[in-house]
Amino acid sequence: MAWQGWPSSWLWVASCGLLLLVLVLLASPSSCRARRTLRSLFMARSKRLLFRIGYSLYTRTWLGYLFYRQQLRRARNRYPKGHSRTQPRLFNGVKVLPIPVLSDNYSYLIIDTQARLAVAVDPSDPQAVQASIEKEGVNLVAILCTHKHWDHSGGNRDLSRRHQDCRVYGSPQDGIPYLTHPLCDQDMVSVGRLQIQALATPGHTQGHLVYLLDGEPYKGPSCLFSGDLLFLSGCGRTFEGTAETMLSSLDTVLGLGDDTLLWPGHEYAEENLGFAGVVEPENLARERKMQWVQRQRLERRSTCPSTLGEERSYNPFLRTHCLVLQEALGPGPGPTGDNGYSRAQLLEKLRQLKDLHKSK
Repeated sequence: MAWQGWPSSWLWVASCGLLLLVLVLLASPSSCRARRTLRSLFMARSKRLLFRIGYSLYTRTWLGYLFYRQQLRRARNRYPKGHSRTQPRLFNGVKVLPIPVLSDNYSYLIIDTQARLAVAVDPSDPQAVQASIEKEGVNLVAILCTHKHWDHSGGNRDLSRRHQDCRVYGSPQDGIPYLTHPLCDQDMVSVGRLQIQALATPGHTQGHLVYLLDGEPYKGPSCLFSGDLLFLSGCGRTFEGTAETMLSSLDTVLGLGDDTLLWPGHEYAEENLGFAGVVEPENLARERKMQWVQRQRLERRSTCPSTLGEERSYNPFLRTHCLVLQEALGPGPGPTGDNGYSRAQLLEKLRQLKDLHKSK
């Protein structure tokens, strides 16, 4: 097939010419810089291509499910009692119970303690979630799935089959396994006294949702179950969107109240706060939080929840509007270096730096 109307013969000649130029540059003894540049370019593009292939296989084929099952077996063997020690939060008639699953994920039970009804959020290990359901003596009536990745949706089948009246909620754009009740932005889910709103937060995946438990009915704080959008001092990778898309989703969260409790999908606190210290070493709020997190993790205690008020003070991915962060990352991307970063560019720069920090 010709490319953009070019005859196939011309496309073939152009391709051969480009290949010849590359070979000449790579072979030339005086072109070390050119060789390094081309090698870096090819390596980067190869990594991106390999990642895209692997990601497609994970999300669109049965190989992803097999990989998830292997993760599940390994985690159960390594952490028979879970990777972290968690504590439930009990409010006026509502209980939030974190459940450590896989190697660093969290599932959650949200329980109406009066009606003995439960909602499960991202139940990736159905065995661990079922054990908590039985221990609490509640009836599972709904599953809220933030996105399609198996480490968040892998337990949908077993739990929905075991609990006949259980509904599976999620975005229809995301290919959620065993979805029964599609949700759109700002749709409400009601279970007993629980009023839970779905908020569309694309970026990590196209149909990613977060769930906001309204605190008003039980006279307590609202609770945000953020999946892979937002973590303590971090945010999720942009697999199916752009930096602009992710920024818009994070701004959705920024619009919520400071006292909102953040219940993330992973235990990444210590690693994330370490990176935050690289870009904002003078941030005293981050330093205090890091000291607390390190004490928690020495005893394998969970670090969730934090609050959105806390996150605004030290989470760099929520601070792209802050001048101190702009200055910390140096000259902007403009031709003279003085144009500054847009917030989306700053978010992308932070993501790149985070990946470099993690690889060291």
